[in-house]
Amino acid sequence: MAKRFIAIWFRHLTTDRIVRSKPELKDVPFVLTASERGRMVITAANLAAQQKGINVNMVVADCRAIYPTLQVFDDKPGQAEKLLNALAEWCMRYTPVAAVDLPDGLILDVSGCAHLWGGERPYLKDIITKLRGYGYDVRAAIADTIGTAWAISRFGLVSPIVEPCNQMEVLLPLPPAALRLDPLILERLDKLGLHHIGSFINMPRKALRRRFGQTLLSRLEQALGLEYEALQPIQPIEPYQERLPSLEPIRTATGIEIALKQLLEKLCLRLAKENKGVRKCVFKCYRVDGNVQQIEIGTNQSSRNVKHLFKLFELKIGAIAPALGIEVFTIDAPIVEDISVTQDALWDFTEGGNGTAIAELLDRIAGKLGEGTIRRYLPDEHYWPERSMKIAASLAEKPETGWRTDMPRPINLLPQPETIEVTVPMPDYPPMLFNYKGVLHTVKKADGPERIEQEWWLEHGLYRDYYCIEDEKGVRYWLFRLGSYDSGEPKWFIHGFFA
Repeated sequence: MAKRFIAIWFRHLTTDRIVRSKPELKDVPFVLTASERGRMVITAANLAAQQKGINVNMVVADCRAIYPTLQVFDDKPGQAEKLLNALAEWCMRYTPVAAVDLPDGLILDVSGCAHLWGGERPYLKDIITKLRGYGYDVRAAIADTIGTAWAISRFGLVSPIVEPCNQMEVLLPLPPAALRLDPLILERLDKLGLHHIGSFINMPRKALRRRFGQTLLSRLEQALGLEYEALQPIQPIEPYQERLPSLEPIRTATGIEIALKQLLEKLCLRLAKENKGVRKCVFKCYRVDGNVQQIEIGTNQSSRNVKHLFKLFELKIGAIAPALGIEVFTIDAPIVEDISVTQDALWDFTEGGNGTAIAELLDRIAGKLGEGTIRRYLPDEHYWPERSMKIAASLAEKPETGWRTDMPRPINLLPQPETIEVTVPMPDYPPMLFNYKGVLHTVKKADGPERIEQEWWLEHGLYRDYYCIEDEKGVRYWLFRLGSYDSGEPKWFIHGFFA
């Protein structure tokens, strides 16, 4: 697939943001300033201020001499980057790959996305129209390379859409600044009379490198597509993602369900080709007001059964607030696993078995009560009781060791042992009485001790002597003493309850 990129330039990024929150400033000249060497220097000026001859890097005192009623606001450090990150997240309704281009731009990798909007022209128009509707003065261009898209968005005077493999032609009349060069290099080019890219683009590469360094060559070759230029997207790229734009904003639950079914069908068809299934799935709805609504599900075993996955989502669709309408839907599968032939046959009901039915039941219960309400535990190879088990990743996961059955273990083990007060007849004997949460228990029967020591390669500490205790009501507890009486008064703990 041929690469295509969009570069978006926000000509008055931070001042447009202020106008959005204070519409009364739209036609009023104002600037943002920051302290620099004891002077207040302008870091951004809105269009009205620029029309008065006030620009960036000018001193506020000088500007007020030009325009006494100039309004001045403090420029907050990092505000532009924060704003660009938010705008890049908004742009993810158009592509999964959006990157910030400081100080005032965005770069989108739109390869294979434009056809969903009917072509590159309506695709680009939709992006620009919506951003301008939000109050941002933007220019944008689309090309095969980041460098060319960036150059046309800022310096282009003709079509913002560069036809494939046409970078050289559109770059020739542009100034050297269109190549994103350092000011020192631009100054040298200007002194030599090289005022357009076409005046040096065909010069020998060795001569250009000798006079201007490797930077100019790299930028030139990146713009022409001869050198790779990497993007740093604001969010990791999901390898399993499907997108569905809507011609009209969707406001009803029925419309959301139809979009969800279509996306699940496309996703599961793709997973079937790779013999994989979903373990976690995220459904996102991009509203026309810029808000993103999302719901997610998890499964106990990998699945690509559309009906089952839809039922899990169906329980949460009510949480989606469409407001003025949803314009783009996406579905991501951040966690997928291989699916066995036998398991796939069970989904199609061509073989018997209860494993799949159990997994479906657990998925539905978890969907209603929450993912953290159901857990499956497996034995782990540790002596310390609270470390002797682990949470299973799926129903298919097999234990690496067996449950210990040679010694009694409580059915309810506390996550962390809790301190108790005890009375013992003599050292190394089980307690006669113990106080737990303000209730005094009299010990009628006791068995033990069972000494358990933790692994020295994990943590150093005292050993534990465990006792199985039964009180006067017939309730049984698992208690332990930490250390011995030889080293002072040891502490006692309760760690579990027997059935």
